[in-house]
Amino acid sequence: MTAAAPSIASGDPPWAGQAEAVNSLTDFGDFVREALPGLLRYGHVLTGNPHDAADLVQTVLEKMGARWSYVRQKTGDPLAYVRRSMANAHVSRWRRTRRENLVADLPDTSPCAPKDPFEHEPLWQALRDLPPRQRTVMVLRYYEGLSEVEIAKALNISQGTVKSQASKAIASLRAKLRNQEGGDAG
Repeated sequence: MTAAAPSIASGDPPWAGQAEAVNSLTDFGDFVREALPGLLRYGHVLTGNPHDAADLVQTVLEKMGARWSYVRQKTGDPLAYVRRSMANAHVSRWRRTRRENLVADLPDTSPCAPKDPFEHEPLWQALRDLPPRQRTVMVLRYYEGLSEVEIAKALNISQGTVKSQASKAIASLRAKLRNQEGGDAG
């Protein structure tokens, strides 16, 4: 079990104490400095890898910086607004069809790439293997703590689709974790 798992299991999101302090900041630079580590973790859970997470956070923060005074005055909770924008941007990204760009030469790779701390954690591997929509529903439900109605509104899908995607994801996670436990025992 990871360090984040006990707080999720208890029902409190990992950022429970952070939101009030971050939302009281009026300067965008101060907001970014305080919220960035949590936003990167949230992005990592949404996208499945730290590189896409950094891209997602950067894209959303660029948009928020240009509209910071509006976000600050009208939303009342800038951190929640940024997180919701990240979820929406992620959904938009995987809805678009991805096209491969062929290149003549492969780019140089760094031999000292940082290791993903969750690389060999069974639940994280199983979550990463879920289809994007199921993973997003699981993140919004159990990491973000949103209700089925809120998830349906955020993803622009029906509440029944949220339920079915969550049910399929949970069944898939259970099966994968059972298979891993069975493989480790034998």
